Amino acid sequence: MRIVVCVKEVLDPAAVNNYALAGKLRIAADGRTPEVAAIPRLINGYDEQAMEAALRIRDQGIDCKIVAVSIGPDQKNLLKHCAALGADEIVEIHPGDIALDGQVVANILAAWITQTGGADLVLCGRQASDDDQGVVPLLLAEKLDFAAATLARAVEIDGTNVKVVRATADGDEVVQGKLPAVVTVSNEIGTPRFPTAKSKMAARKMSPVEFDTPALGLTAQQLQPAVVLLKQYVPKVQGNCQFLTGGPADVARQLIEKIRAA
Repeated sequence: MRIVVCVKEVLDPAAVNNYALAGKLRIAADGRTPEVAAIPRLINGYDEQAMEAALRIRDQGIDCKIVAVSIGPDQKNLLKHCAALGADEIVEIHPGDIALDGQVVANILAAWITQTGGADLVLCGRQASDDDQGVVPLLLAEKLDFAAATLARAVEIDGTNVKVVRATADGDEVVQGKLPAVVTVSNEIGTPRFPTAKSKMAARKMSPVEFDTPALGLTAQQLQPAVVLLKQYVPKVQGNCQFLTGGPADVARQLIEKIRAA
């Protein structure tokens, strides 16, 4: 079984929030991208949980090959982290100067999967922490003509079937379908494992297989973004905190008066 895990490098969300709260997050001169020189980059949290889902399938005793793939320049640190977690193969796809939106990313991933032997199961994070759209996995399933299940808190393989426990607002929902399939993994799957020192050392010697997007044979239309980012800005964050003094009864009375006045 070939399991493909799609991973993305994002800005550290905690660092971005801290910069925004401190009023230090700036947008570059192009008006679309943040100035991020001092903000660390790391694997998207949901994608790390997708890696964990793949490793748990292996833990079930399923004979599988786990391939981690990422699109973008200089993804080696991200991919070596996946190798340290347990990926058997890591793949870096260079987009060049192509503008990437969900449609283009899905087209590139679908072409790469099709041309490199296909996949029995594609695992993705439910969404990326930088844009929070979550559209790529379902677009990818459509282009591959795979079944799709979202918001997985557990993924199990039974022969040619995949069983997914979905975390919904109304409680857990269990669905089952035929492979091949695309499954998006949510944080309810639990804390992902940490790589061991030995696996980190082994991953340092592992080099990703590299692909250039033009080699995938996509048409100009398939590489044309359907959604174009026009502007991005940092909203002003304002806080107003007033401390009430006095004994418990005085504080309670003041609080009630202020609530009534508001």
